[in-house]
Amino acid sequence: MSELKRLNKYISETGICSRREADTLIAEGKVTVNGTVAEMGLKVSDADNITVNGKSLKAKPKRVYIAYNKPVGVTCTTEKKIKSNIVSAINYKDRIFPIGRLDRPSEGLIFLTNEGDIVNKILRAGNNHEKEYIVTVDKEIDQRFVEKMASGIPILDTITKPCKVKQLGKKRFNIILTQGLNRQIRRMCEYLGFEVTKLKRVRIMNVSLNDLAVGQWRFLSDSEMAQINASIADSSKTQERSTDHNKKAKKTFKPVLNEASKASEKPRDKRKRQEQSRKPAKRLSGTLSLKRK
Repeated sequence: MSELKRLNKYISETGICSRREADTLIAEGKVTVNGTVAEMGLKVSDADNITVNGKSLKAKPKRVYIAYNKPVGVTCTTEKKIKSNIVSAINYKDRIFPIGRLDRPSEGLIFLTNEGDIVNKILRAGNNHEKEYIVTVDKEIDQRFVEKMASGIPILDTITKPCKVKQLGKKRFNIILTQGLNRQIRRMCEYLGFEVTKLKRVRIMNVSLNDLAVGQWRFLSDSEMAQINASIADSSKTQERSTDHNKKAKKTFKPVLNEASKASEKPRDKRKRQEQSRKPAKRLSGTLSLKRK
């Protein structure tokens, strides 16, 4: 018996549109299953006769996995209205979408595919898949910088997971992350008083950029995909596995001064801050009375 899937997912996997666009088509009554107008949430299989706008759905395309060396200036979005979108940059014949993000000012390796399931398995934070970067900053770094970056930095109401960091030059370092927080490396450096001037991703999991030229792409090899599939075999697509255990509840997170702010802080202000941190919280006392009308 063929595997049952939600109709919107089944339609998107044929490459004609996204799941969201499929939902719109279903809601507008433009999709039929076995001659009957489809309803939202319906599950279908390969055995069903599905039409979209009166045309029979084509067979699902072969699964595609692409490695792309994204240049600076390309935006990791499928939105065609954004001229710098990654899909137009690659100009692949069928519908594909990026696995994760690499911000516009950054360059380097990113995967694209037409398979939705593998996207979630690779991206979930709890699955601990490595991503390696080479970073250049605006000032000279030292061992203290390396140790602080590696041990965890407070950004976005969390402490970043411990990671591997190695100094490569006066202003360059290598960093291997298993997280994917928004602009994570840039925010980590900013907290320590540094600005990223160049950021390049050189590896995702077992796939390295190697000599793939900027702006060029290639298909992932069978051996690369075999290793990827083996490494995500036990990975979860669910939110439970994606939980970042370093995450702090917003109500308990206390804002902290970054290293640059602390260094420039006046002695008087520093003493005042330290005294305030030692003071016990004030308790409110009194009674509440209600006036009768």
